[in-house]
Amino acid sequence: MPKILVIDRCYYSRTGLAQLISESALSIDVVQTDDLLRAREYMKWKPDIVIADFYGFLHDLHHIDQLSSIFAASSTKTRFILLPSARSAQLENYCATQDIWFSADKSCSLEAVDEALQNALTRMHVKVDNRHIASLLTLREEQILQLWKKGDSNESIAECMQITVKTVYTYKRNIRMKLGANNRFTLFRRGTELAQI
Repeated sequence: MPKILVIDRCYYSRTGLAQLISESALSIDVVQTDDLLRAREYMKWKPDIVIADFYGFLHDLHHIDQLSSIFAASSTKTRFILLPSARSAQLENYCATQDIWFSADKSCSLEAVDEALQNALTRMHVKVDNRHIASLLTLREEQILQLWKKGDSNESIAECMQITVKTVYTYKRNIRMKLGANNRFTLFRRGTELAQI
């Protein structure tokens, strides 16, 4: 069941959009709020579509980048539909840096909003995630893990990596801790079980 979050300061706009959404589709969860702090909390709900008028919140924001917490909390499938009640160069410049599915003035026709909503519900949308994800293991730990998987002894690993045998033990312990294995048997048994599935 698709989930839609409506963020708007105006009560009539929020309830009107919620009514339009409920009329256009049979089973959609709609949550509406007039508070940015609540909106950030609702983003944990991972809505499929966020319909927002951020213009009404501009006077409450100390800096426009405070909106980034809402965009950052969205999932890769979340589509943003922006319907600002007025134009703001500051807001438009900021939103141009975000992944916006549809943007129009609030004065646009209901047919245009309904069409954008239907397109957002039916078309596949995958947002490119530009955030850097750090590797769980360091490069050296990955090299030691590869040698360990091959069945090399600690002495041969130490010789190959030009470290002491005691350091090999330390690396192996760190690898087990990072991968959540109690011992080497559970570490490698999990890998073979996963490979067979």
